[in-house]
Amino acid sequence: MAAQPTAVIPPPRAATPSATPDAGEFTPLSRLIKEQRLLDRRLGWYAVHLGANAVALAAVVAAVLLAGNSWWTVLLAVPMALFTTRTAFFGHDAGHSQIASSRKVNRALGLIHGNLLLGMSSAWWNDKHNRHHANPNHVDKDPDVGEGVLVWTEGQAEKRTGFARWLTRNQARLFFPLLLLEGIALKVASARMLAAGDGWEGRGRARATECALMVVHVVAYAALLLSTMSLGKALVFALVHHALFGLHLGAVFAPNHKGMEMPDPDVRWGHLRRQVLTSRNVRGGLLTDWMMGGLNYQIEHHLFPNMPRVNLRRAQPLVRDYCRSIDVSYAETGLVDSYRQALTHMHGIGAELRAERRAGR
Repeated sequence: MAAQPTAVIPPPRAATPSATPDAGEFTPLSRLIKEQRLLDRRLGWYAVHLGANAVALAAVVAAVLLAGNSWWTVLLAVPMALFTTRTAFFGHDAGHSQIASSRKVNRALGLIHGNLLLGMSSAWWNDKHNRHHANPNHVDKDPDVGEGVLVWTEGQAEKRTGFARWLTRNQARLFFPLLLLEGIALKVASARMLAAGDGWEGRGRARATECALMVVHVVAYAALLLSTMSLGKALVFALVHHALFGLHLGAVFAPNHKGMEMPDPDVRWGHLRRQVLTSRNVRGGLLTDWMMGGLNYQIEHHLFPNMPRVNLRRAQPLVRDYCRSIDVSYAETGLVDSYRQALTHMHGIGAELRAERRAGR
């Protein structure tokens, strides 16, 4: 592995009176990252890994065809989930323009890895994900912490009624079981957006392309399963595949921001603090990097979302040391502890509701 780059980063210049106090903090770090060429495209790396993932998916499909109508075939849903999650990571990278310098190429890769191979709208995902990146953990602007099946603030918890209130009281213990539904939920949400046509004014051809590729995915997926096994086995295979796919994706995204700072609406942080203080890194080696698609370097990814995934590990010590030099908290922990912190936050949100129930109110 290449030696980690080292450099002395000059302190940021004082912000002008009209700027936020930390407005100039990001500039020296950005300059260093560019000098180290960590934002350069890594076409060779992506070509090899995109090709390897395509071969792995093809091998799983071939194994399903060869195994045929057997309950043993259902076991192949496990590697299918593993490599469809890898596919989602590549779709994520394409959405951030990490792979190619051409917008059209990234768009095409996003359509292939999102709509065609996953059956999930890449445009829907990019819109949602980019809003998250712009304002991470902002309760009014980040769709990932908006009120839904789960809630992330005490204010959201207080509004819950009926079954939703019970769910909030128990959301920490239910979190991982609920992730088993996430793979299906993502596809349903993106399909509903396409069907509604929201945000597609003047882009009818793009919408039609997205819809067509998703239909091809559904037809091909159903044909693969129903041509090789009985209806019952096909349904079990699909359920296991999507349950593990959702669990894997959710387990990757859960440690990144849950339990980190959630800025008040009137807080005005500059780019560096807005991204660093709301994000958490997960320590690990090459296996962790592979399983988490590089998103264990969440701080670096949020600071430089178009940085190729393979460069995040090299950028990490530079970002960490710079944050320490300007006294900005840099959160980094192990995988198990990252889940503990996230679940502790979720459990704390329901504390008042549990207290009310114990008191009989």
